[in-house]
Amino acid sequence: MTAGVGPGSTVYVAGAGPVGLAAAASARLLGAACVIVGDLNQARLAHAKSQGFEVVDLSKDTPLHEQIIDILGEPEVDCAVDAVGFEARGHGHEGAKHEAPATVLNSLMQVTRVAGSIGIPGLYVTEDPGASDAAAKIGALSIRFGLGWAKSHSFHTGQTPTMKYNRQLMQAIMWDRINIAEVVGVQVINLDQAPEGYGEFDAGVPKKFVIDPHKMWGAA
Repeated sequence: MTAGVGPGSTVYVAGAGPVGLAAAASARLLGAACVIVGDLNQARLAHAKSQGFEVVDLSKDTPLHEQIIDILGEPEVDCAVDAVGFEARGHGHEGAKHEAPATVLNSLMQVTRVAGSIGIPGLYVTEDPGASDAAAKIGALSIRFGLGWAKSHSFHTGQTPTMKYNRQLMQAIMWDRINIAEVVGVQVINLDQAPEGYGEFDAGVPKKFVIDPHKMWGAA
């Protein structure tokens, strides 16, 4: 919603993990005409495609805007969502090997139309001691702010205000307006399976593991 999605919008979501897929599903619920999801992970892209979203493969050397042209016939979208955050990697075969914490925000500014909005639920931190460059270690990113200014973009950052949308989303789920469990690939596991689940998630499987330590899911 903070990305300005509305009926007939074209939307690009960076990241096909659970957050990105939830954002894509929300965009569709809000009436978006076309929702495009981008990622480097082939399994996640296949899952996003199976859920009815258009996809762009960021492991390819083909620039993002050219892949968007192939889908929309134009290089820009109305709205964009950064569901990746500071752990992003560069585009293309070589870029995917290296961290590039500002690459998502810069690419979103490039492909979002003039006066469009960019929602940023992806995690950014005040410090990242393990970053590859000195600036990123203190949370400073090489963002093309001048481009965002020139295109009159609106940026909305911070943690998602879950309670603000909780009631409406619950009603949408209960009345089958949005099948969020299927979209994000929910898999219920018990507590003993948690280490394995964390390992799989860290490897990038297209699943959202839900731990049910008291076996309440089966009882329900």
